[in-house]
Amino acid sequence: MSKILLKSVLLNDSRTDVLIDGNRFSKIAVDIPQELCEGAEVVDCRNFAILPPFYNAHCHAAMTLLRGYADDLPLQPWLEKHIWPFEAVMDADAVEIGSRLAALEMIKSGTVFFADMYWNRERTIKVVDEMGLRAAIGTTMAENLVTPEKLEANFKFIHDRYGVNDRIQLVMMPHSIYLAGETLLKRCAQFVKDEGVFLHTHLAETKFEVDNCLREHKCTPVEWIDKCGMLNESLSAAHCVHLSESDMKLMADAKATAVLNPCSNLKLNSGIPNIPAMLESGMRIALGTDGASSNNNLDMCEEMKVASLLAKVVGKAETLPAADVLQLATRNGALAFGIDAGVIQEGTLADALLVRLDEPCMSPLFNLISNWVYAANSSIIDSVICNGRFLMRNRHVDGEKEIIADAEKCAKKLAQKVAG
Repeated sequence: MSKILLKSVLLNDSRTDVLIDGNRFSKIAVDIPQELCEGAEVVDCRNFAILPPFYNAHCHAAMTLLRGYADDLPLQPWLEKHIWPFEAVMDADAVEIGSRLAALEMIKSGTVFFADMYWNRERTIKVVDEMGLRAAIGTTMAENLVTPEKLEANFKFIHDRYGVNDRIQLVMMPHSIYLAGETLLKRCAQFVKDEGVFLHTHLAETKFEVDNCLREHKCTPVEWIDKCGMLNESLSAAHCVHLSESDMKLMADAKATAVLNPCSNLKLNSGIPNIPAMLESGMRIALGTDGASSNNNLDMCEEMKVASLLAKVVGKAETLPAADVLQLATRNGALAFGIDAGVIQEGTLADALLVRLDEPCMSPLFNLISNWVYAANSSIIDSVICNGRFLMRNRHVDGEKEIIADAEKCAKKLAQKVAG
């Protein structure tokens, strides 16, 4: 197994050496004994700090092809009049091209894992495997959009563990309470329990969704999925913008994870989650970007800063400080999908960022984490390590020019098809 020795890197507030052996952090110390480092590639890190990378706990990767296609609209007309017609002409090749562009963008902005809810999951799995990332690939359950035969194929796909390896897992993903009925939601919940996989869905994204649920089921969306057996430790729920105090308590008691997507929710005018109340309730919180059609990027660095600022607007200046919001964007996202990563410490999976310290936004260096959260942006990331392997070095990712050119060409063809 390969070894990497990161020499004299800034970790928190002090310089140290970091030894990666295989896919884990083996030793973190000043002057690691030579016998442990035998055969290691030595990297001079005097100009770098090491930080945990990002874990994007909710996105739709292939939607990079829709970036900027339909902006400045509320959620329902945005979906029904623009997004769904575009997606209707996207074939498996387009999903692969869009997912590859997303993977490139995430690597360049410091993300090593994403939870993806989309179609043609075989192609997304192929992209993730080839580009060295981690991912939780969803089988999207939306009975209003697919045939019963395809729903059955989705269950079989997870049962057979297609494409699973040490970086890729399959996740049961009923789209939402408005695209999956009671019978399907209950079946998904039981399947997750039987198969031992994770569960992911959209939840309480808009007031419209909450009002509809109250009218149809006489309860909130959180209460409804609880009645359907979905609310437990295996669940991560995207958005969670409109939660009552009792909803928060239910999620906290169940140890479910709320995946906040503040940039997307702001842009679509879906609302601002009550992050201070969530934290007070003890809820587990992670962050995600949502799709590039509504964000419009996959940059978790932005998501992290916006989440902290929104928490302060709703709460107090001291709410969700830099170190805490960094954990939401890193460790919490990893743990939501059972990944022992997102922190730089001995024994954990070797995922990391090397960020440049000679950038103006990193000076003066009173507090590394504060600068990273509030002052910096993803352009100062020099290198990205995932599972003990460099995915980017010196800001370079193999094949990036070709990936961008292919995506540009594909997106234009799809737009022409939609236009007729």
